[in-house]
Amino acid sequence: MATLDKFDRQILDLMQQDCRQSAEQIAHSVGLSATAVQRRIKRLRETGVIRAEVALVDAQAVGLGVSVLVEVELAEASREAVIDGFKRRMVARPEVQQCWYVAGASDFVLLIAAADLASFERLSRELFFDDPNIKKFRSTFVLESAKRGLALPLAD
Repeated sequence: MATLDKFDRQILDLMQQDCRQSAEQIAHSVGLSATAVQRRIKRLRETGVIRAEVALVDAQAVGLGVSVLVEVELAEASREAVIDGFKRRMVARPEVQQCWYVAGASDFVLLIAAADLASFERLSRELFFDDPNIKKFRSTFVLESAKRGLALPLAD
């Protein structure tokens, strides 16, 4: 785990809000020089603290109006090969926005984006019905997203 001081956390917090801010803008906000901020950002990237800098796209605007939470229970969740195979399949599918391996009643929880109910139905047949390692799955359709984000709480 990387050692982060208060400046690193402030920089990360600002970048989570808008990663297009210049080093000068960030420097002004945190009280460092732009050069110091650039060095810190470079280190945070190199050490993997900053994993990616991406655009957050509005799903509705690109025709993906259906969000579905899916709980999946595997038939043989104790077998590592089955778990790893399922993870690889989910990572390979762009419709699967999030994939969490969890403890509890389910083995995995997924967040899936689809254009409409028919698209989700086709996808669910492909991902779940055709897989003999899936014991059962349960879908919950998102009616409204009250909050959606990936920003981590980095307060001091």
